[in-house]
Amino acid sequence: MYDKNNVFAKMIRGEIPTNKVFENEHAMSFYDINPMFQTHVLVIPKGPYQNILDFSKNASTDEIIGFWDCFNKTTEKLGIDCEFNCVANAGANAPFIKQSVFHFHLHLVAGERKPAFHEQLAAEFK
Repeated sequence: MYDKNNVFAKMIRGEIPTNKVFENEHAMSFYDINPMFQTHVLVIPKGPYQNILDFSKNASTDEIIGFWDCFNKTTEKLGIDCEFNCVANAGANAPFIKQSVFHFHLHLVAGERKPAFHEQLAAEFK
């Protein structure tokens, strides 16, 4: 069940400030507060979707188009056209990196890794 009081839902409602990169009617992107790379941005839909499967199965066509438009505009604003990763984690027990906020989001990362990246991997694979 979707938690309407998760941190991303509060950001969408304007209850928590964000350092936005881009926003449209259906999605927004903002800088991660704990970046693991030189550039680390999250892209989220504004609708109540828990993970990528929930979004891909249940979002409207307009929401899907708006989400990917936000993603594309974000990469344009940041000057990213190659040499990046895009990651979606799903579930509290995901095998690689566990999902910590249960609102679908993509991590768009580029540039040098920060020490936090290695610390996160070490913590995940204890």
